[in-house]
Amino acid sequence: MEYTTTRSRLGPFADPGIAWIILCLALAIHVGDEAANDFLSFYNPAVSALRDRLPWLPLPVFETEAWLKGLAAALLVLLTLSPFAIGRSSWMRPLAIVFSVFMILNALGHMVGTLWLGQIVPGTYSSPVLLAAAILLLIATTRNWKRA
Repeated sequence: MEYTTTRSRLGPFADPGIAWIILCLALAIHVGDEAANDFLSFYNPAVSALRDRLPWLPLPVFETEAWLKGLAAALLVLLTLSPFAIGRSSWMRPLAIVFSVFMILNALGHMVGTLWLGQIVPGTYSSPVLLAAAILLLIATTRNWKRA
């Protein structure tokens, strides 16, 4: 099967399937960064404080084991969708756009939080990698998804 691809300086990374896999791997690195730097010790108190002020806000508080298992399951599902991204299934395109936008917001949230609070928020070290991979997927998806 051949696919149309616009000329790009991204080379093989302009392929949406490759970009999908790169973002999945970047997310795995990001989850590892969060786990290694005790993200929940930052997240849970912040969510509790937010819920005190905004009780209607549906943000969960997590236990470490459930959080890690949930993220591992999500990563597994995302990786199992890779063949559909590589094959550029039409139903995957909106999912790829939502995934990339959500990861852009996630990465920026860590970076802005670090600047706002004046301390490094767990997950910030890997945020530039996550941001770059998410932008790559967004560009590859919006430019190169169509089949020939």
